[in-house]
This record gives sequence, structure tokens and C-alpha cells, in this order.
Amino acid sequence: MGTPVRNVLFIMCDQLRFDYLSCYGHPHLKTPHIDALAARGVRFTRAYVQSTICGPSRMSFYTGRYVRSHGSTWNGIPLRVGEPTLGDHLKEIGVRNVLVGKTHMRADTEGILRLGIDPKSVIGVHLAECGFEPYERHDGLHPKGYEPSRPAYDAYLRAQGFNSENPWEEWANSAAGDDGEILSGWLMRYSNLPARVAEEHSETPYTTRRAMQFIEEAGNSPWCLHLSYIKPHWPYIVPAPYHDIYGPEHVLPAVRCEAERQNAHPILASYFKERFSAVFARDEVRERVIPAYMGLIKQIDDQLGVLFEFMQARGLFDNTMIVFTSDHGDYLGDHWLGEKELFHEPSVKIPFIVYDPRAEADATRGTVSDALVEAIDLAPTFVEFLGGPAKPHVMEGRSLTPLLAGGPTAGWRDYVISEYDYSLRRARLDLNVPVADCRLVMVMDRRWKYIHAEGFRPMLYDLERDPEEFNDLGADPAHADVRARLHEAMFAWARRHHNRITISDAAIASRYGTESKRGIRIGYWDEDDLKGG
Repeated sequence: MGTPVRNVLFIMCDQLRFDYLSCYGHPHLKTPHIDALAARGVRFTRAYVQSTICGPSRMSFYTGRYVRSHGSTWNGIPLRVGEPTLGDHLKEIGVRNVLVGKTHMRADTEGILRLGIDPKSVIGVHLAECGFEPYERHDGLHPKGYEPSRPAYDAYLRAQGFNSENPWEEWANSAAGDDGEILSGWLMRYSNLPARVAEEHSETPYTTRRAMQFIEEAGNSPWCLHLSYIKPHWPYIVPAPYHDIYGPEHVLPAVRCEAERQNAHPILASYFKERFSAVFARDEVRERVIPAYMGLIKQIDDQLGVLFEFMQARGLFDNTMIVFTSDHGDYLGDHWLGEKELFHEPSVKIPFIVYDPRAEADATRGTVSDALVEAIDLAPTFVEFLGGPAKPHVMEGRSLTPLLAGGPTAGWRDYVISEYDYSLRRARLDLNVPVADCRLVMVMDRRWKYIHAEGFRPMLYDLERDPEEFNDLGADPAHADVRARLHEAMFAWARRHHNRITISDAAIASRYGTESKRGIRIGYWDEDDLKGG
């Protein structure tokens, strides 16, 4: 008998906070199907993204590489041609790498054309889609004038009778007024109203059905399916009955204090002034938006229940690794901020659940791990699980297999890294910072979170004594030694090879002493010298 076929189901939500699931402790939001997955696998409590905004974070997930390595530093900045992706590694071993949902990938069209590649060819599509076979790409964000082409979801909505030039915006992400007028979901005041679209035709059920259609069609060939939901990312609006399951009484108090705004770091102070932060500083906004955010999560959990039942009936839990995670979090008014982007826990920390069907993982089923985990660890984990070779000279993450098998965590990882480029935010203008210097780097060990800010003093938080991250110790003389230690850790990380990806360390080591055998005679004086080797 041959080796049983293995598959990977890689589920990602967009802008889902780690603490907005019941298995991560939310007191009101019940997510039984995600909780059940955690009961089958390992729930990680200290998992972090490599950037706190969609595009760069996802490019790190898909390449297994840090942002400074793959170079896609902000949304809309292309992943350069030739950057190896999960799809490239899986193609080598005959595994389909398939997308249903969002990637936020921006193709390096100039590079593709420079190499003489037809963008519509098999290779061109592979490069343009970040190594994914786009069974259904649906990035979610497509208001009028935003994208040159519309996803298949728009055509689907029209076929269901939701007629509009832009049914995504006017049906799936708008509400109806008392007189039938369209109320845009972009406006947070309407977040408590149901979206105009019928629930079964909204984005999350549609995406789930498309994933199941792929699985049915795939048969017994191995696959890695990236099921990438576009929610609970804004617009914060959800169809009935999910629009009023939760109310203001379910909104947790904002994690913030006035002291944060006193003598704030200059970059943080600028972010307080962003429109998306100022609006979330208002309690009426949080009480209107957060129940909708919770409803979107509840809908995802219900749809995962449908998907998991479908998989269980086909025996797919026996041979499929399942991962549930998010590309970053959402401040929702914590720390006087909206959106994500900076490095407080609600933004940089993510839910991270891994179910491994192998017998070796039986010992860890239903357990919780506090090991320091990075998003880039998934790509090498998937490659190993699916039978591919390790490539530590390319993928900078590390396979999670030892942790899933219950191995010791000592020596696993001393710190995690995350990066952010704020050049497209007002802080660059407020502080008159050159584009090239608009860079933040977070280095965090098991207690301290250090944030390097080029041209400014650093930020520092003690997560043991100040888990809410209210007290910035970046200028405190008493903690100079901690800052120096973590700054050196950042410097050591930056000194590593990160662009020599075409040859492994082992291959380089094997070349030592082969020059003479190949007729290359360097440093010899005469024939006698040559005879001596």
C-alpha cells in the first residue's frame, strides 16, 4: 500500500482578534465549532504576526519569511517576482495549493513583463496569485473604482436577484432605510442594521460553499486549501439574524487609560489623531460596531460547523491538518486606537489553533501551549506534513511538529519579531520622517516587548507587571539594560542571511576543498607544491 494522501486546510479570518473567541476567554461570544477544533488540537496563546496589516502579514504567512526578507512592506506593494512561496514548495512535491477567498496579493506586473512572461499563462497566474491556484479569489474590498475587475461573487449576487452595478457594496455591505434607501455599511452608525443581502448569500456562507465544492472536486489528490474569509474585517455590517444577537450589554470595556495619552511616544500620539482612532474613542461607536463584529464572528463559527460536518462525513479529519488563525487583530478602541498597525496585543497577537491528525500528536490533543509562535512557522509546518524537504535557508519560520508532538519547548524560540511601515500614515507627515525611515520593529521575549522606532526613542512594555500595556518604559533609565538586550537581539536578527535562498547551508559546506579536484589551482607555487595537495 502507498502512503495515505495528506491534505491541509488553512483557515484564516481577516482582522479577527485573538480574544474574540470563547476558547480564548470571551465571556459572551460563543464559538463552539472553533472551540471543538481546539479540543482536537493545540491552542497557542502566544502567536504573533510578522506585520500588523493585511498585505505584509499575509506575504509572511505565504512565504514563511519576515517582511524585511520578502519586501512587501505595505498593502499594495507587490511581492517581487521570484520570491518563493508555499505554492512553489508544494508544487515540487505534487500538492495543489488552492485559494478560496482573500490573499491581498499585489502582483509584480512589471517584473513579470520584464521576464517576458505572459500574465495569463499558467506561470503568470502562479506568480500573480502568490503561488495559489485561484479556485475563487475574493479579497472583499471592492467599492466602486477600487478594482479593475470584479470577483465571481458579484456575478453570483446578481444571479440571485441582487441587482446592482456593485452588489458587494450595495447589498452585502449596506443596510436599508425605512423608505428603502441604501445605507452604506462604511458608515458605522448603520452597523446595528442587517445587511440587505440574505444571510445564505452573504460572503461567509458563499465562501464556505466554494471551499466545499473544491474539496468535492479534488477527489483523492493531495491539496493545501487556503480558506481565507474576508470577515470580520470592516465594513462592520452583518446580515440577519446575526445583526442583533449581541448588543451594547455584550461590549467589553475598552482597555485604555488617560495616562496613555500623556507624554505618549510621538508615533503613538500621531496614531491617536487618525480618523479611525478618533471614532473608536467614542463609546457610542464601540456600542454600535462591536456587536456587529461579534455577529460576523458568530457567522464564521456557524459556517465552520457546516464545513467540519462535511469533512467528518468524508473521513477528512483522518488525513487533514487544519489550522485556524487570523492575519492580525483589531483595536476596537483599546488604547484609544482603531484599526490595527501598531504592536499592542489586540493588534499583533492572533488566534492560532492547529489540529494535526497524526498519531504522534495524540499526546497534545486539547492542550494549550504558551510557546512563542510566529506566523511564518506555518509554511514549513505544511511542507513537512505534506512530505516535502526542510528549507531553512529559504523559509525563516520553523516547523511546529515538535510542539504538536509534545516535545520540550526549552530552546524553541527566545523572541518574536514583527515589523511595520507607517510611511502611508499621517505620522510620516506629522513628524517629518523620510519614507525610508518610517519603520517600526517589535522584538518580544516572554516578558518584555521592545519597539524600535528609527529616529526616535524606543517603546518598552513589561507584559508581566503591566499586561494591559499602559506604561511605556522606553525612556525609563531603570530599564536601560532591558532595552539594550532586546536591541542587540534585533541587531542579531538583522545580521542573519536572509536573501541567500538559492543554495542551502549544507550544499555550501559540501563544496569545501573541491576546487583542486575540479582543476582550480589557487595558491600553489610549483609542481612539488601541487603533488603535496
